[in-house]
Amino acid sequence: MIRRGIVVRSWETQPYRNIAREAWLLENTPAETCILYLWQNERTVVIGRNQNAWAECRVEELERDGGFLARRLSGGGAVFHDSGNLNFTFLVPADDYGPERQSEVILLAVKKLGIDARRTGRNDIETDGRKFSGNAFYRAGNNAYHHGTLLVHTDMDAAARYLSASAEKIRSKGVQSVRSRIVNLADIVADISVPALVKSLCASFGEVYGLDPEIPGTPPEALFGGGGKRFAGLVERFSSPGWKYGKNPRFQFRAERRFPWGGVELCFDVKENRITAAHIFSDAMDGGFIMDAAERLRGADFSPAGLAAKLIPA
Repeated sequence: MIRRGIVVRSWETQPYRNIAREAWLLENTPAETCILYLWQNERTVVIGRNQNAWAECRVEELERDGGFLARRLSGGGAVFHDSGNLNFTFLVPADDYGPERQSEVILLAVKKLGIDARRTGRNDIETDGRKFSGNAFYRAGNNAYHHGTLLVHTDMDAAARYLSASAEKIRSKGVQSVRSRIVNLADIVADISVPALVKSLCASFGEVYGLDPEIPGTPPEALFGGGGKRFAGLVERFSSPGWKYGKNPRFQFRAERRFPWGGVELCFDVKENRITAAHIFSDAMDGGFIMDAAERLRGADFSPAGLAAKLIPA
């Protein structure tokens, strides 16, 4: 039974630190306690644990624009985070886990702000047939979490730009995102803001669980004795290329383009973000260069920098 409620807020917008806080809280949630963790990321695409980054996101464009690619622990589809989106995570002992009750906090919070909403079969929360919250779930050890997005005034043009990849170029065995009609809450009730939603969530959390939530002023990782080296290790894990890119399932990549000197078609097999087989087809006159390029690319990191390092002499 939940006897204690805690609301914690991260004031940082760096995704790897925020996801590390979530993981640290999951490891340290006390018995009979529900934690509501509220956090925001700046210009980030977060993919599910079993997704292919390149099939879900225009990674190069995102990172060129100063954004971040992040991979979470839970499954599900890719989502876009920015300052107009509020993320929530309910962390509880597994025996007290109840997504219906947790979702009721969200439904009550938006109702207080003038929006009627409901849960749908794909673990989404919708209003008038349009999704403003996508949810996912994860369990580790004795604890579990339920987290999701809340679109308040997210940049939908940016979301569409980064959450897009050419399906015909990548054939992945990973989980594919299901695109839904999405809507910002501010498009329904104009004066809704992130601070107003935070306030409503805190009140609804107390009402649904029948308790007076604690709101400590310390960072999440400073609770329960502090994260120390463990928290730093989690930040390193979630920010590492091996976690972000290397977790991709095996996939095939194909691209073609015509240049003044001839056409080129690239066909790669990729495993753990390394090219295991490369085939290049071309009608260019310099056939030797094409064959040499294919040989050079075997074993390369699957990224623009990785391919360039193999093809361009130092």
